[in-house]
Amino acid sequence: MTRGKFITLEGGEGAGKTTLIRGLTHALADLGIVTLVTREPGGTPGAELLRDLLLNGDVERWSSRTEALLMYAARVDHVERCIKPALNRGAWVLCDRFADSTRAYQGVGGGLGAADLAELQHFALNDFHADLTLIVDLEPAIGLERTIKRGEKITRFEKFDAEYHERLRQAFLDIAEEEPERCVVLDGSQSTEAVLTAALAAVRTRLFSTA
Repeated sequence: MTRGKFITLEGGEGAGKTTLIRGLTHALADLGIVTLVTREPGGTPGAELLRDLLLNGDVERWSSRTEALLMYAARVDHVERCIKPALNRGAWVLCDRFADSTRAYQGVGGGLGAADLAELQHFALNDFHADLTLIVDLEPAIGLERTIKRGEKITRFEKFDAEYHERLRQAFLDIAEEEPERCVVLDGSQSTEAVLTAALAAVRTRLFSTA
């Protein structure tokens, strides 16, 4: 059986990742591709417990180092129990956030060194990585406003100041520049339809030839 493809979606708060995942799921289903939609932190019962610890509470609840360790504890369980088995069954996995979020939030946002995070990534997952990463880029103030308008619960990370969220945005753009073979940046200020069209074009170009 052909191994499935692993697609991750990244970006700041309220950028539109969830909406894009729904659109991609329907589009891939129309092509006869079985998909699994999941998220980080979370995706398994154990990882969802850690998600609650990470996303709720006071801003200062955890240090960046503690956050990174908790993120990777959740990620290892997620990959071993959910993502890899699905890929091995031939499903395409669409994941709302993955390791790039740790690089952005705990690394650039929280001040942890890139080398330390790379070492942690290697220890936890060896060379496991996404086949394609779609980064939805949007001005942070617009994304946070969208979240509030939707009436969603505000997480710990959304409570950080504007300068923090600007650093996150630049961090994701820097990751895309460093790894253009894996990452594609999408303009989150465009319409939902336009973002989905651009995402599907990237999927076809990057993945269909190797599916």
